Amino acid sequence: MSSVFQSDFLTDPIALGALHAHQRGVLVVCSGGNDGPNPYTVVNSAPWILTVAASSIDRSFQSTIALGNGDVVKGVAINFSNHSLSGEQYPLVFGAQVAAHYAPVAEASNCYPGSLDAQKVAGKIVVCVSTDPMVSRRVKKLVAEGSGARGLVLIDDAEKDVPFVTGGFALSQVGTDAGAQILEYINSTKNPTAVILQTEDVGDFKPAPVVASFSARGPGLTESILKPDLMAPGVSILAATIPSTDSEDVPPGKKQSAYAIKSGTSMACPHVAGAAAFVKSAHPGWTPSMIRSALMTTATTTNNLGKPLASSTGAAATGHDMGAGEMSPLRALSPGLVFDTSTQDYLDLLCYYGYKEQQVRKISGAARFSCPAGAPSPDLIASAVNYPSISVPRLKRGRPATVARTAMNVGPSNATYAATVDAPPGLAVRVSPDRLVFSRRWTTARYEVSFDVAAAAAVSKGYVHGAVTWSDGAHSVRTPFAVNVL
Repeated sequence: MSSVFQSDFLTDPIALGALHAHQRGVLVVCSGGNDGPNPYTVVNSAPWILTVAASSIDRSFQSTIALGNGDVVKGVAINFSNHSLSGEQYPLVFGAQVAAHYAPVAEASNCYPGSLDAQKVAGKIVVCVSTDPMVSRRVKKLVAEGSGARGLVLIDDAEKDVPFVTGGFALSQVGTDAGAQILEYINSTKNPTAVILQTEDVGDFKPAPVVASFSARGPGLTESILKPDLMAPGVSILAATIPSTDSEDVPPGKKQSAYAIKSGTSMACPHVAGAAAFVKSAHPGWTPSMIRSALMTTATTTNNLGKPLASSTGAAATGHDMGAGEMSPLRALSPGLVFDTSTQDYLDLLCYYGYKEQQVRKISGAARFSCPAGAPSPDLIASAVNYPSISVPRLKRGRPATVARTAMNVGPSNATYAATVDAPPGLAVRVSPDRLVFSRRWTTARYEVSFDVAAAAAVSKGYVHGAVTWSDGAHSVRTPFAVNVL
């Protein structure tokens, strides 16, 4: 579920409906949007919504390019072409070499509509770059195919993590380095040739998961709440679909399928909704925020190589990319501690955000609700809402920010949890108390986390990320934080 209404919480119908659902004990899970990787693109970021980012899985759809000199280049796409290693090799040309009359070389290099000379392209495999994001992969494919090409090699690092479905047309997408190798081969010989092989399904792919390039990034509508919340598989997911009347992507002789390979945060969202229902089935008495907390605090932050999760660019993933991390449903069944966010917390947040008391009463149905003292004050949101993550929108040297949280023990009685802090250089983080003792199940303990710029430290401006983790030896309860250093 994705919303296009993001001006504020009370004009967003999905946010309003989700708040009412929360009041009735229903957890609402929404996709975070597909406008990544730019920051401030995440949608459905109301704090009572579980906002989902998308990740890759340990499977890749490889479309191999065999060059005439014997080199093999691994690309990505989903094509069902009839090309084979033992079959015919096709002339290989760069788009600029087959430009239409009067077409600028830059346009032909990018496979702009009308930029290729069909007579020069016919029967060949064309190589195009993607220096202009305004021309999509689908458009480039249609341009090459419409000009009579036997295939297209697309050099583009963007979206390379998301395989492009091309039906019976031979296409392979490669990154900049592999693309340079192909162009070097074209320039090194008089008659370069190549063949693009049919896609192979490669399992146990590493590294995985990776934050999808399209997955929208935080911060969200209020920077006092860390969004997105959680990440789940959303790339190359086999999904039911309505068969299309467009036969463009259907190989010759094949019928439309009721299933398709889809990518998007709308693919990730159902994974989390299913995981939430799974946790609910084991703990029917838990509130929506307890279920969300269990999924978030038990999320994993390492990939199948044992290294920190990364974004599609290879950079380390932050809370604004992946939220708390990749969901782990089995671990969420026994989180140890949870953070129960009440409806009162959310209504107070609306007051701190700037809404009038009468507005909050009207949309919530709470006729006797009163805004807390100090409202409006966006700086109080981070501390007022008992959220399983922390976001400090403004931190100045010498002016510490303190955030309070209340943890509930849903594990064994007589449990003692100790805190450890993973903080970036230059950020001083103090947890008080640093040990929480629970004599019984369902009891709570309050603690505070203080943030400050370390004395004489050189800390970078902007958002920095880390985490506070509570452990009793059997459970690990991780709460990520994002701090904006001014």
